[in-house]
Order: sequence, then C-alpha cells, then structure tokens
Amino acid sequence: MPRLDTTPVSAAKLSSPTSRHELRALPDMGPQDDIDDEGAPPQIYRDDENASIHDAESAILISPSEASDQEYYSAQEPYYARKYIPTRLQQAWDKVVIWVKGPQPPRPWKIHPFFPKIQTAPIRFINNYFPKRKHKILLLVFFYGCWLLSFGLVLHRSAFAADIPGYGSPVRVRCTDRFWNDGNDCGINGDLCRPFANVTMPFRCPANCRRVQLLNPHAVGDQEVNYRPLVIGGPTDERETLKNTYYRGDSFICGAAIHAGFIGDASGGCGVVKQIGEKSNFPSVNRKHVNSIAFDSYFPKSFTFLPGTQARCRDLRWPLLGVSLTFTILLSLFTTSPAVFFPSIFIGIFFHVALASDPPNLTDYYAIVSIALGRFLPASFCMYAVYKFAVRRQLQGLHAQVEKTILWLGGCWIGALNNYTFDKIPIERLTPHDIKNQPGAIPALIIVVLSLFAIALGQAWAFRVEGRLPKYLAIYGILVAGVLALVAVPKMNLRIHHYILGLLLVPGTAMQNRPSLLWQGILIGLFINGIARWGFDSILQTPNELRGDAPIGSLLPLITAPIIHNNFGLATLKPNITFDFHLPFPKSYDGLSILVNDVERYHEYEERMQNSWTWVKHMEGVNEYFRFGYLRGSGRGDYTKAGLWGADGSWTDMAPGPSV
Repeated sequence: MPRLDTTPVSAAKLSSPTSRHELRALPDMGPQDDIDDEGAPPQIYRDDENASIHDAESAILISPSEASDQEYYSAQEPYYARKYIPTRLQQAWDKVVIWVKGPQPPRPWKIHPFFPKIQTAPIRFINNYFPKRKHKILLLVFFYGCWLLSFGLVLHRSAFAADIPGYGSPVRVRCTDRFWNDGNDCGINGDLCRPFANVTMPFRCPANCRRVQLLNPHAVGDQEVNYRPLVIGGPTDERETLKNTYYRGDSFICGAAIHAGFIGDASGGCGVVKQIGEKSNFPSVNRKHVNSIAFDSYFPKSFTFLPGTQARCRDLRWPLLGVSLTFTILLSLFTTSPAVFFPSIFIGIFFHVALASDPPNLTDYYAIVSIALGRFLPASFCMYAVYKFAVRRQLQGLHAQVEKTILWLGGCWIGALNNYTFDKIPIERLTPHDIKNQPGAIPALIIVVLSLFAIALGQAWAFRVEGRLPKYLAIYGILVAGVLALVAVPKMNLRIHHYILGLLLVPGTAMQNRPSLLWQGILIGLFINGIARWGFDSILQTPNELRGDAPIGSLLPLITAPIIHNNFGLATLKPNITFDFHLPFPKSYDGLSILVNDVERYHEYEERMQNSWTWVKHMEGVNEYFRFGYLRGSGRGDYTKAGLWGADGSWTDMAPGPSV
C-alpha cells in the first residue's frame, strides 16, 4: 500500500524535575491509582492550532481498486452561515474555541506531596501493624466506637443540666426569647404577658448569643434600632452592680444576661431571672461587647438576675469541638480510601453541627435530636451524588495525608462552623433591603463577589489544562439559565441559601490540585451547616417569608395635632392628651390600635368608637410615646412612627413611615 513520505515531528520535551504536577495523557479522565506516571517517556504536547494532517505518523493513500464501487455524485455545496461572518471574527472565534479545549493531550492534575516520607508515615504505620484487611476493619470499628462514646458522654453533660438549688431544673431559652411580644401581641395593657412582677424562673442560655441581633427595624419609643442585640437597659449605678441592674421586658433574656455579666457568651450558663414589674429610665451601657439601648420613660414589665444563683452548667460546644476535631484529624491522616474518609467525615461533622456547634433554635433538646435525624437522610443522598461526581475524582489516589487534612478537612470545618467564621461578614441576608441598610454590607458584598470571581477564573484555567472546560462551561451555563428562570417567576423571591451555594459550586472543584482541595472542603462544610442548622429551605420564597416582622406596607392612620391639657400646678387634675379620629376608616380597615410606650392602651372597632380618645399621663416628669395602627379583623396593619408628648408638655408629630 503506498504511503506518504513524512518525517516524524520531534516531541517537545516536558520534563521538569521541580514541577508539582505530572503532565500526562489519559484517555479516561477518571482517577486511576495504579498508574505511576513518574519516569514515563515525554508526551508530545501541542495546542489544537498546531495540529495538522502532516503531524501524523503516516497517511495512507487508497488505490482506486480499494475504493468503493458505488457511483460517485458531486455533492451540492451546502449553505454556510459562516460566509456572512467577517473573516477576522471567524478567526477570533476559532482561536477562542481552540483555547477553551485546552492543550493536546490533556494534562490531569496530580498532587505530589511535599515531604512524602513524612506525609505517608501514617499509611506505612497502618500497613506495618495492621497488614490484613480484617485488621484494618476491626481497627476502624474500634475507632468509631471510641468516637461515638467520647462525643456522647460530653454531649450528654452539655445538653442536660443539673437542678438549680431551690429553683428546680432550668428552662432552656433561646437567644431570641423575651418576656414581651412586639406590637399589640401582648393585648390591651399587656394583659396577655402577665404576670409583671414577683415571678422567678430558672433558665439556661446557649453559647454564642451575643452575636444574635435584630434583622428588621424595631421601635423603642421614638428610636428605630436594627442590626444590634435587643437589650434595653442595664446597670443604673456607677459600680454596675447586679443588684441595681434591670432591663425592659422586651429585651433578649440571654443577651441581657451576657450584658449584665451574669453568664458568659463563650459557654452560656444557668441562673435565675426575676420579673420586677414597672421600671423607668432604662440606661444605655456599653459593656461585655454589648451596647444596650436607652429608654427614657416607663415600661410595665422589667426583669433582673438574682445574684448568687449562677449554676455550674455550661454549653460544652468547645470541648465537643475538641473531641470532633481530634477524631476527624486522626481519620484523615490514617485513611486513604475516599469511600471510608468522606462518609465518616460527613456524618461526624453533620451531627456535631446539628447537636453541638449550631443546633436549631429550640428549647426541647429531644426535638433537636429528632430534627437532626430527619434532615440527615436527604442530606446523605445529596452527599452521595457529590461524592460520586466530585469528591471521589479529587481524593482517589491522593497520598498527601497532611495536605489533605489541612486543606480539605480544615476547609470543611471552616464552612461547617459558619456561625463563627463567615457569619462575621456583615451580610445577614442577601436581600436588597439588608444590603442597602446594614452597615458595611456593600463593601463586604463587593469583596465577596471579586473573591468568587478570582476563584472561578483559577478553577476555569485548571479545567482547561485537564481538557474539561467545555463540559463544565455547558454545565454551569445550564445552572445559570435555571437560576435566571427562577428569578423570572412572578411574586416570588430567589434565595441562594449557603447549602444551595455549596451544591452549585462543588462540581467546579472536581480535580486534584491544592486550591480545589480547600474550596471543596469549604463548600461541603457550608452545605453541612446549612442543612443541619436551617434545613432544606426553598430556593424561592414569598415576600411574606422574607419580610418576617418587618413592616408590611399597609395604610397608616392620619392623626391631627392633639389637644393637650398639661394642668401644671393643679394637684387635682392630671395632664391629659386627646386625639381626634377621622371616621369612617378606609376600606378594609375596621378599627384602631394605639400604643403608648410600646404597650397597647387602646383597641377598638369602628362601630363602638367615639370620635376621640383621651389619655391621662401615667407618670409625670417623663416622655410618653404614641403610635397608631389600623385594625383589620383580628389582625392589624403597620404602626406609625412615634409621636412624642414631652415631659415639658410639648408635642412632636410622628415622622413619616411605618414602624414595628
């Protein structure tokens, strides 16, 4: 058979003794442990634009006798749209396509460990002292038993506290629990939130309550507070003694206990809180890294903490973290099988987050255990898919035990402890309202977006080197199109929860290089934290779900200037103020609610109302704050901002806009 006389193209040498990655051509892009590419002959490397038919080893000419005997027809020239595209644009596009396809042959990433004798020492130890498979299995079972026993004993001591002498078993309270509800939820004169005084309650606060803050504007008199702990009041004497410390009844109990120095933030604590009735002039005090809110008037319910009742109960999340860290590090160092390493790490960290470091905000610990088990099964199915398509490709054949522990496992813990790591970023929720109003949110968002963009570029370049960039561009193109389609759904809001962020981005880490080890660990940790703490919240949520306790945008009452009788110097007549109403009310509203000092003092419907209402000053020498809101059946609309009846008898009109 005749052949072209061709000269073989010399192979470009790629040997580089200092390279940390082996450049090799594999037809199967999956992980292959048993291939040792070190010392292999150098491969011919070229980009697609350098390839031509003359690069082949030989070209075969087929003689006419070997050709097909079918009749030859001249094909009609097909229609090409390319002839209408400028040549320069075609050439630019061809170069982009060639570049995206990457080098030929592709070069899969392979981590060669630094100090290999040190990093493989744990593997040699296991192989020397436990050479048989059954020995390794028994050792692993014993390891799991020690892990479970250690974690369970510390968790039991952390979750269930002993009785407080003279007061009984403490009640588990959440970081946001209060003795008073917002708006008119405590009813007229606060009767639904009685008793106001002479009541004690043993309580137990979890750790890390200091970081819990308001996410929507909250009215305290004529103030609108947000993005800070709801703690109103504090010590009233210069020595800041606990005896002279009290807080308004709608303050966070645990936040107030931390502010008073009664318990610590790092480990929580137990004690006894006492409700002491009406108090006035709540000061603003900055102590224990909590800046409390001032209120210069009276409130019917306040509370303090009884000195000497602190009990020896602690939230042992930090000792539990030590237990979990120890066992996960040992497992990472002494195992090489991804099928053993990944499920063990996932299960251990998931239950650590769900039961210890960031459990759901519930008071019944058995309910917390039930919720954790309910969320674990669907999370496991998600992690199986992640393991099959991303984790196994990255960890298969990896013997850099120390680097895997530092980068992958360390990143996973960083993501799983999101409430101590990324929660420090001043973006509570990725909504336009929060980004606009939360201090520092816009610069933080810019930094986050730029960081993600830089990481994405690095991962895209790494995929190009492996020759897999076109495939992943198609995958993420479909994902982006799906997200844009969800954005277009009417009357719904897109919420990219951090568990969704982890699932969306983790496919982009399916390669074996050091940056991908770190990014994959962080993303899986974020997924674990999101599911263990919050569950599978929907990617689409209604405006009401996102609003929470924020104003709903309802119509506000029109209140004219009141008639004030200060009656200064008249002992028999107290100061009073009268408000006139505009009847009838707008359509769909049938009543009016009035708050005085954030307590409902008037609640009446249109058919039983008079044209005015008079309020007699409750306490002389202090300011009083009035807010007005329409009633709609058993519900209510937004309240106005507060109008001020000053201690000097003056009146200050309400500022425009709603309040909560």
